[in-house]
Formats: sequence, C-alpha cells, structure tokens
Amino acid sequence: MSDTAMTDTLSRLAEVLESRKGAEADSSYVASLYHKGLNKILEKVGEESVETILAAKDAAVSGDCSDVIYETADLWFHSLVMLAALGQHPQAVLDELDRRFGLSGHAEKAARSQN
Repeated sequence: MSDTAMTDTLSRLAEVLESRKGAEADSSYVASLYHKGLNKILEKVGEESVETILAAKDAAVSGDCSDVIYETADLWFHSLVMLAALGQHPQAVLDELDRRFGLSGHAEKAARSQN
C-alpha cells in the first residue's frame, strides 16, 4: 500500500466518523458510541487493546497473524473514533509520527520527561 493510499483510507474514514457525529444513535454503530460518550469510546479502545495483545501472543505461538491483523484494525478504528470525539483528525497522529523520524527513541523520550 502506498503512502497516498494509506492517508486516503484514513481521510475517508475520518470523513465518515465526522459525519456520524450528528446522526441518530440507532443509525450506526459509531453514532451510538458518540451518543454514549467518551468514556464508552475509551472502554472500547481498552477492550480492543487487550484483544490485540492476546491475538499477538497467540500469533507468536501459532504463526497465524490473521487474528492480530483483525484485532489491530479494531483497535485502530476505535482509536480513530476516540480522536474524532476529541475533535482530532488522523493527520495529527501521522504528523507526530513523521516528526519523530530521524530522532532517537531514547532522545525523544528524554526530551518529553524534561518538559
């Protein structure tokens, strides 16, 4: 997948998530999450995090990564819902990751702890 395809996918998804904000709760899963509030969205992010971890542990033993890919997609999706609920676009995360290129992970972590 090209960088353009990746950002196009994230942008298209962000548009859909944004459009669901004003929708009736029973019209879509995302609209129902928005109506339940940020705490429910965060619960889903936590749940999907655990499921992703367990799938990764299983994949390490079985060599089959299909479940970890599926669960990671769920985690990313719910993370994007969380960002949208907070008024953020996925581009902000991509910009932050881009900013970190060329930085030592140790140096970046040390810089954060000094602030």
